[in-house]
Amino acid sequence: MASFGPIEIRRNSPQYGYITDTPKKGWSNTDVVGKLQQALNIPVFWTTDVNGSAYGEYVLSTLFNQRLDSLVYYTIGTGVGAGAVVDGKFIGTMGHPEMGHIRLKRHPDDLDFKGICPFHGDCLEGLVAGPTFDARLGKSGRVVPLTDHVWDIMAYYVAQAALNTTLMMRPDKIIFGGGVTSEEFLKKVRREFAKLMNGYVDCEPLEDYITMPLAKNNSSATIGNFALALKNLES
Repeated sequence: MASFGPIEIRRNSPQYGYITDTPKKGWSNTDVVGKLQQALNIPVFWTTDVNGSAYGEYVLSTLFNQRLDSLVYYTIGTGVGAGAVVDGKFIGTMGHPEMGHIRLKRHPDDLDFKGICPFHGDCLEGLVAGPTFDARLGKSGRVVPLTDHVWDIMAYYVAQAALNTTLMMRPDKIIFGGGVTSEEFLKKVRREFAKLMNGYVDCEPLEDYITMPLAKNNSSATIGNFALALKNLES
């Protein structure tokens, strides 16, 4: 089970298996694992949705002869989150990463926008998640052309996330999925990333380093979930 978060992953916690203080209405303090195990009487592997996606891409990298030792997977959709896999294991023991809520330097053309995150306002999620289009422009991102300057602003923020991830973790690849992401948008992100990095560390070629998922139609998590279920069963 790969769930939106935040979730409790510490097995020694009385709230293990719960969705905790989530921005999603009606889901806070929900015992997901307990209810599933009670109803189905089967083992449950419990992690975040983005961890599931990251693991799916990790498995696929081997099948596509692109074996990776480490990767970070961001999803940009109704929210923003990221999962990290290093040598087949997830990052985080006290809890899972919440990379969607990192703080960023504001774009000079976006200083009046307060952001939409109910906890932090203008964190990464608050500045680039899908609902920010409605908040900024009063319309869905699906109808906003990539020539609109708002995409340049968002690329600046996403490039900062990629930069911070690179400098802190140095993964083999950073993958961006979710409904907001497209190859054309990532071209903008790569350009901003190159300017921000300014040649400090080598990540070339950027087309291979900052990429779309190998799994089509945002199906990375489905593949990852099956792989994690098999791994859980075998252990």
